[in-house]
Amino acid sequence: MNAERLLQHYEQIADAPDAIARLRRFILDLAVRGKLVPQDSTDEPASQLLKQIATERARLEKAGAIRKAAADLVQDEEAPFHVPQTWVWTRLGAIADWGAGSTPPRGNSDFYGGDIPWLKSGELNDNRKLAGSEETVTQLALEKCSFRINMPGDVLLAMYGATIGKVAILAEQAVTNQAVCGCTPLSGVFNQFLFVFLLSRREQFHSASEGGAQPNISKIKIVWTPFPLPPLTEQHRIVAKVDELMALCDELETARTERETKRDRLAAASLARLNTPDPETFRDDARFALDALPALTDRPDQIKQLRQTILNLAVRGKLVPQDPADEPAVELLARVAHEIAVYGKQNRVPKAQVDPILDDDVPFSVPNNWQWVRLAELFNVITDGDHQPPPKAEKGVAFLTIGNVTTGRLDFTGCRLVPEEYFNGLAPYRTPTKGDILYTVVGATFGRPALVESDRAFCVQRHIAILKPAKFLNLKFLVSLLASPLVYDQAARSTTGTAQPTIALRPLRNFLVPLPPLAEQHRIVAKVDELMALCGQLETSLTSADETRKKLLDALLAEALAPVEVDALQEAAE
Repeated sequence: MNAERLLQHYEQIADAPDAIARLRRFILDLAVRGKLVPQDSTDEPASQLLKQIATERARLEKAGAIRKAAADLVQDEEAPFHVPQTWVWTRLGAIADWGAGSTPPRGNSDFYGGDIPWLKSGELNDNRKLAGSEETVTQLALEKCSFRINMPGDVLLAMYGATIGKVAILAEQAVTNQAVCGCTPLSGVFNQFLFVFLLSRREQFHSASEGGAQPNISKIKIVWTPFPLPPLTEQHRIVAKVDELMALCDELETARTERETKRDRLAAASLARLNTPDPETFRDDARFALDALPALTDRPDQIKQLRQTILNLAVRGKLVPQDPADEPAVELLARVAHEIAVYGKQNRVPKAQVDPILDDDVPFSVPNNWQWVRLAELFNVITDGDHQPPPKAEKGVAFLTIGNVTTGRLDFTGCRLVPEEYFNGLAPYRTPTKGDILYTVVGATFGRPALVESDRAFCVQRHIAILKPAKFLNLKFLVSLLASPLVYDQAARSTTGTAQPTIALRPLRNFLVPLPPLAEQHRIVAKVDELMALCGQLETSLTSADETRKKLLDALLAEALAPVEVDALQEAAE
């Protein structure tokens, strides 16, 4: 067993997503396998202890103090792992008295509100000194209902639903509902060691549960569970070592949380200074952020924030320098307006009615050669899919729903088909073509743009807006604009409905956006592409690092938990 190697490599695995949780489970596994503390040859063997337990059990059963329980010997093939020679395999039913609780009829108020704690499975949170309860019952409930009276020191185990495997040790007398199994360990079984064992078996209890909406593990399966019984003195040594190592895990967890909190604050502060830039310090802030953020970023959600910051800077004119030689946006806008008018006349599309832009409407200042506009002033048309449910067809034209575009790319996998006659009957401006932009306007995934890059013919449902850009504009810049926090915030404010948030076309057409000169649009897109590629590399490196840490942790745990015989063979081979 090489638990020492795990500690040697701790720095390499500490940032694995679930490293500390895995370490806690590892400690419990070592404890119940006899690998956490050394064995002492002077300890009374567990085989003798088991005989004493059996004698006590027979006496108590004869006296009617506990229920009779059949507990066959554990066969070698049933043992889930090897244990030291001084240990012995038995069953949970042989080393304790087990029994579940009940729920008094809710219609009888005389049964509730007394002085007796009545525990439910959700109140068992691996507490080793459990006292108090959300509800209490009366002495009358104890007399009239079928209860197991649990005493201080008894161990409780949750048997139902998501709480299966939760455990607790009582600090006071209490009863439970039927979702909790109570246990009184017999002399020779340290309740704290039993607590450790039950914690270590949680996943196995979950696997053994049955049922659909409310799975449960039966008392029969619990008492039949094989239990590795160590000498009594070793049980106490194991619990002491578990406590020591769990305290160390607490310290590691606290240190990791503090480290991540500081790193998160520094990353958030850097992003905040970029998102609300100070003209005097912006370039220094930007240089610091772009240099430091890779070291500060260790979670995918932080990279998502970084992507949003890049888009925010892009639409504020802060990502690339301005060039006085660029044609001003106001002149570009005049050409775009002419193109939109011609398109509308040719396709019988009425001009979109947009609100005037007032000074109070403008959320921030932009460079002098930029221009604030309404979204409809950049597109030949902003419409949506056909409002009538389309007919289905075995062969025909693809019909995309909102789920086919929410990733930012068109996904034709498994999409519905509509007849060609239906497709051909749609107005041209209602059928997307290459170079158009789709924008989700309904549901939890509203506000996501996707550029149409395929020549494939298709149509869309009404939950997707179709934006046909003016040809004088950079398509990728428009996509970045629609994906930016500026536009998404307007989308979120304009939604109506709660169960199914919806953005109507009129507010969509009136979204307020800044327009740079065309030459600057090209420079912005190039810089956005460059920085997004860096974000992609950072995501890949994070995923790779997490996978490496996870694999190392898996290997070290597997090695540490390998049977003693295998370790000995490996050492001999070396």
